[in-house]
Amino acid sequence: MTSDAKTAEGGERAPSIWWGPLTGFGLVVALATAAVDQASKLWLLFVIDLGARGVIHLGPFLDLVLAWNTGISYGLFRQEGPLGQWALLALKAIAAGLLWIWLARAASRLTALSLGLIIGGAVGNAIDRLAYGAVADFVLFHITTESLDFQWYIFNLADVAIVAGVIGLLYDTLFGADAAKAP
Repeated sequence: MTSDAKTAEGGERAPSIWWGPLTGFGLVVALATAAVDQASKLWLLFVIDLGARGVIHLGPFLDLVLAWNTGISYGLFRQEGPLGQWALLALKAIAAGLLWIWLARAASRLTALSLGLIIGGAVGNAIDRLAYGAVADFVLFHITTESLDFQWYIFNLADVAIVAGVIGLLYDTLFGADAAKAP
């Protein structure tokens, strides 16, 4: 009998490398995140036609503007050719697999939620890379005055999900039930 076939106390199946008690929850979060990300991009690209419209001002500090990111976070490691794009996709696939293994071992709903957000964001951006050869970014925060012109990098909802997931993991690590407590 393998360790996967053995049962834990209480008759529940022992977690495998790919599945644990909160994996389903995390994967639902990942699928919802990727779906919302892709829906927003499809709407902006094909309904609003953001590429042709240019900048859409939503407020004094927020614009929608289309930018194609051929790299990874913050435009690092830009790859213009197909070999580089496939290498980035392979890197994302490996990262998503490792995050899924972590999800299978998640002990808290916050960890599972956070990992689901990160996986879903990575999948949403990977879909762009497969479909368009680059990731569609469109949200621009900025501060423009007479003496200051500050523009944050352009990002998308998948990026927001990834950042929120990392913040959730940090919070759970520092303040969650299993966080190390000072004596």
